[in-house]
Amino acid sequence: MNDMIVTILASVLAAIIGFAIAWLILRRIGDKRIANSEELARKVIAEAEKEAEIKKKEALLEAKEEWYKVKSNFERELQNKRNEIQKIERKLHDRESSLDKREESVAVHEKDLSSRERTMSGREKGITIRENELDTMIRTQNEKLERIAQMTAEEAKAELKENLIGEAKLDAAAMIKDIRDKAEQDADKEAKEIIISAIYRCAADHTVESTVSVVNLPNEEMKGRIIGREGRNIRSFETATGIDVIVDDTPEAVILSGYDPVRREIARMALEKLISDGRIHPTRIEEVVEKTQKEMEMIIREIGEQACFDVGIQGLNLDVIKLLGKLNYRTSYGQNVLQHAKEVAVLCGLMAAELGLDPILAKRAGLLHDIGKAVDRETEGTHTEIGAGFLTRYNENPVVVNAVASHHGDVPQESAYSILVQAADAVSGARPGARREPLEAYVKRLEKLEEIADSFKGVSKAFAIQAGREIRVIVECEIIDDLATSILAGDIAKKIEKEMEYPGQIKVTVIRESRATEFAK
Repeated sequence: MNDMIVTILASVLAAIIGFAIAWLILRRIGDKRIANSEELARKVIAEAEKEAEIKKKEALLEAKEEWYKVKSNFERELQNKRNEIQKIERKLHDRESSLDKREESVAVHEKDLSSRERTMSGREKGITIRENELDTMIRTQNEKLERIAQMTAEEAKAELKENLIGEAKLDAAAMIKDIRDKAEQDADKEAKEIIISAIYRCAADHTVESTVSVVNLPNEEMKGRIIGREGRNIRSFETATGIDVIVDDTPEAVILSGYDPVRREIARMALEKLISDGRIHPTRIEEVVEKTQKEMEMIIREIGEQACFDVGIQGLNLDVIKLLGKLNYRTSYGQNVLQHAKEVAVLCGLMAAELGLDPILAKRAGLLHDIGKAVDRETEGTHTEIGAGFLTRYNENPVVVNAVASHHGDVPQESAYSILVQAADAVSGARPGARREPLEAYVKRLEKLEEIADSFKGVSKAFAIQAGREIRVIVECEIIDDLATSILAGDIAKKIEKEMEYPGQIKVTVIRESRATEFAK
């Protein structure tokens, strides 16, 4: 029992001592931690104070920089304002100086005006005095004249007026006659100038009329293939095209003959395709001819559209355009009808513009004036009747229809455009080179030109050139001087105008040349 108590007491005492020792140890550890914490706090506070000081210094620096920027901007703006104020002051100063100058000039002008007014008032007084003196003199002279003529002033005025009226009537009648004659001459001259100007501003190509086409062959054996066995190929070709094929002794060529130019062109194109392909038999011939006919329709349409584009005409019906394309394969007196129509259109437009008419309407009438020639071989009647009827069916402008119908004088002309078309048609057919001219007439015209030039004194030689459109005259320098050359050129031109008939104009050039030759020995 006692041992147990002693043991318990010993245990309790040991526990108390262990507790005391632990408490002491823990206290030391706590004191050490507190000391460490305080040291750490002091370090943190010191670093915070250093950072705060740095931040403060940075803030002060930034504030100073911002202040300097604001200050510099303010000073710059202030300087700009000062410069603007100085400019405004200079402008005001310049204006003040200019106003001062104007005031001085105004003052000078006022002085001049006042001096002029005084001068004018003095002149007016002098004029008034002289007018009064003149009136007195006139009255005195009139009284003397009345006494001498034994007639009052009113009676003299009446008699003088009657005499003047009679003379004025005679002068007016003579003047009216002169004006009328001059107007007719000027109108005739102006009309000629307008036509000549239009002619020489327009020139279309022409072709020679022909009813045959020649197709070249690669060799003579091709003639036999074209004819075929017992002539079946040539018969099929002629039946399909309506054109005669002439195979003669002409080397490496056959001739296509027919009066329809469109069919003849189709036959030519088809035969060239067959020759190029090499397969020539009745079935193939029919296929190629049919295909070529369709191509020809497209070609005709394109030609018609191009003609409209060339002269600047729009809004034509497609059938009318196709007929225009057909005219490309028609000729009249050796002149291509479509080229002739385009030339007439251009001439009409030029003359209409000179006369103040509508050039587009004039060109439209000129382009369509021979439209009937495209179908005149298929329809009865003249080409003017056929063309006018055809255009009427397509609601063409009545002015154009009348111009087409009347350009050969078959029906009365109802407008100025009809007259223009008739004149342009005649000009196009008569211009140099438009239609074929017999060789004899051409040679005679050249001989006549040279004969007229040779008839003048001092002419050495004369040469007609440019197909009779120009003549060059060489004169003897001993007889004709430089001044006389221009007079001679005018005299020759007048004699040509008087004795010859020719289209267009003829240029006369007189050449005077003197030469001196020596030999060095």
